[in-house]
Amino acid sequence: MDNISRRRKLTSRQRRSWCCTFTVPPSSPDSLANRKLSSRPLNKLDSSSKPTSVPSLVGRILSPGRVSPIDSSPIQLLGPAPSPPPPAVVFPVATGVFDVRLNLRGKRGGGLVLELNSEVLSSNSELFAGLISEYRKSGAGSSSSSSGVCSRLESLELLMCLRYLLASCSRRVSSCLKYLEAVPWTEEEEEKLRNLFTRFKFDKATTRDILARLYLLDSVDSQQNLSRQLVSSITTCTDVNARHELKLLVKGLLCRSSVYEKDHHDLNKEDIYGVCRSCLSSLVSLFEEATGNISHQKTGKETGKPMIERVSRQVDNINWLLDILLDRQMAEDFVDIWAEQGELLKMHADTSPMVRYEPSRVSAILFVAMGTRKLQCRSESRSGLLQAWFGPTLLDFGWLQRCRKGLDIKSLEEALGQTLLTLPLKQQYMLFMEWFQYFSKHSTDCPNLSKAFQIWWRRSFLSGSETSAIESR
Repeated sequence: MDNISRRRKLTSRQRRSWCCTFTVPPSSPDSLANRKLSSRPLNKLDSSSKPTSVPSLVGRILSPGRVSPIDSSPIQLLGPAPSPPPPAVVFPVATGVFDVRLNLRGKRGGGLVLELNSEVLSSNSELFAGLISEYRKSGAGSSSSSSGVCSRLESLELLMCLRYLLASCSRRVSSCLKYLEAVPWTEEEEEKLRNLFTRFKFDKATTRDILARLYLLDSVDSQQNLSRQLVSSITTCTDVNARHELKLLVKGLLCRSSVYEKDHHDLNKEDIYGVCRSCLSSLVSLFEEATGNISHQKTGKETGKPMIERVSRQVDNINWLLDILLDRQMAEDFVDIWAEQGELLKMHADTSPMVRYEPSRVSAILFVAMGTRKLQCRSESRSGLLQAWFGPTLLDFGWLQRCRKGLDIKSLEEALGQTLLTLPLKQQYMLFMEWFQYFSKHSTDCPNLSKAFQIWWRRSFLSGSETSAIESR
């Protein structure tokens, strides 16, 4: 028992002494070396010693149950910052063909050495030519570090930056032009491009494709014949729906109020009148066929279509061309041309009413244009038109009421009366008496010109009274 109690006391003492070793680390070779270093006074350190490497000043921590200590990371002191690199220097060297060495230094420490030929360098750069000639005159290497060389190198850097910017801008402009050539434009963008190319000049090779989209680069003859080609193709079109759509399209392009109107150099009066004469000739041929004066083989492929449809198509073409001429104020000559259609007038009474009323639609448009002051022509032209087509208009007025085709009957009646009042009083008398006799027999199928007749009567009576008063004096 005594031995057992002694062993327990012994082990407890050893444990207590081992726990106390946390305050003071046990003696070991490493701890002794650290103690010797820490026992040295700091003020006795040699100031002249180089601070290349300093041993660790932090103590080591020993873990329980281990004999070897754990080293802490040592603290290293950095030396002074390195000196900045020297500026770029150009100086000749005698190395055969490459007799100039160009030493370039970057701001971040990078460098590049180029060995070049002085003749090639001088011929392509005035700055390097001056530097090389200055060095050769001085004959010393000190000129490479002078202030003049440094200032020239700064100007060289600026020049190279400018050249880079110009090259970069040129590439970007070229990319933008290629993009504009490849995409569709709106009307606003097209107008901006026109203004841009009139103010600035670009490379012809780059802008050739864009200019080809903006301007017609063909001959002038093709531009002048463009309107006639479009108009002729529409008047010869056999598809009703396509002809209607194309008429609206071309009329909108050629009218004076169109947003596409510029100068209209390609719109020629003679071209339009040439197409009008062709349509009138076709209309006369159709009337000859309707009256039996010619055979059906003359009209070719249209023999299978009804006569009414073919006559209506030619009249629609004439009215469409007349609208363009009226809008362009070029319809004065058409009045004389329509008044001189003697052959058509001779066949008018012998043709079916369903066919013969179609030419009266052309006369109605002319009467409305004159009565509303849209068409101004000479007195002889007005007189010839009314003498030729006033009677057929009265005869076909009933069919014009039934098949109006966009014609305003009230406007026609008022305009026809106003047109009659523009003639001399003697001609007015003949035409108004003709109307009076026809109206007394066919009131429903005759235009109502009562208002114009009253004006004519008042003017005629007042004129006769004044004439008698003047002769009595």
